[in-house]
Amino acid sequence: MKVLVTGATGFIGRQVVHRLREAGVELRLASRQPERLDAGPDTMQMPGYDAPAEAFLALTRDVTDVVHCAGLNNDQGNAAETDFRAANAQLSARLAHAAATQASGRFIHLSSIRAVIGARASATIDENTIPDPQDAYGRSKREAEIAVLGAYASHGRADAAILRLPSVYGIGMKGNLATLMRLADTALPMPTGALTANRSLLSSQSAARAVWHLLCHSEPLHPTYLASDEPPVSVAAVIGAFRRGLGRPTRLMTVPAGPMRTAATLLGKRMFWDSLTATQICDPSLLVSEGWAPEPSTLERLTEIARLRNPRRPV
Repeated sequence: MKVLVTGATGFIGRQVVHRLREAGVELRLASRQPERLDAGPDTMQMPGYDAPAEAFLALTRDVTDVVHCAGLNNDQGNAAETDFRAANAQLSARLAHAAATQASGRFIHLSSIRAVIGARASATIDENTIPDPQDAYGRSKREAEIAVLGAYASHGRADAAILRLPSVYGIGMKGNLATLMRLADTALPMPTGALTANRSLLSSQSAARAVWHLLCHSEPLHPTYLASDEPPVSVAAVIGAFRRGLGRPTRLMTVPAGPMRTAATLLGKRMFWDSLTATQICDPSLLVSEGWAPEPSTLERLTEIARLRNPRRPV
């Protein structure tokens, strides 16, 4: 087995590389920043979406499997819809066509639940949930999913799979979870006790384990999988976990949602507030039924991440 990992210097890509190396897998690594990788014959520049076809054929030549982690994330506040389509949908389509032509094994495409639901929607989702993306990022991820599965189907193959992920946490995380950890770093009481909406989260290590599971388990692949920790956790509990790790008193005050929503609106943060109060639960039953085990200690992991980031932590 020789696996191409794209986005190998990214937040999740680094964990995938670490997990595959632990398993003794031969790797080819691709990144837009290859200088951040160990120099070697199988370290390559990630082609742009408009690169010549030969660049994608060279990238996938002599590998058995592909794990596609590269893409443009939704924490890029200045990205336009065309940027998301290019980096997520068009790039994925070209890579998948090249891989389907000459890579004999599996293609695992890391996607997001944003391909299915918007950040402010309350829902429980599984592999059969009808996709209804609500923003440019989500639309580009959904288009990428269709392109990857379509590329393999056009070559008469069914060994590509989509792995949809909820918010992923770990050292180096960005997005809403990183924002919540910054907000939690205060000794003042926080009016967050009313944030009881449950959210599915996923550790970056568990995401990497899910990738390895899909690469090596013996059964044929389903087109789509979801991974998440179990059980879901409330936003208030997440903030409490961060505060414990940061050495702050919990002090979460229960404030009615109405005034909080009004304040968020006045501060121009209504979308952020709505995303915090939405219940979004991922059902990983399919992946679990095939032998993958979810992370059961989400809050303890979040506390430890905050502890490691705590500038007041004794050295």
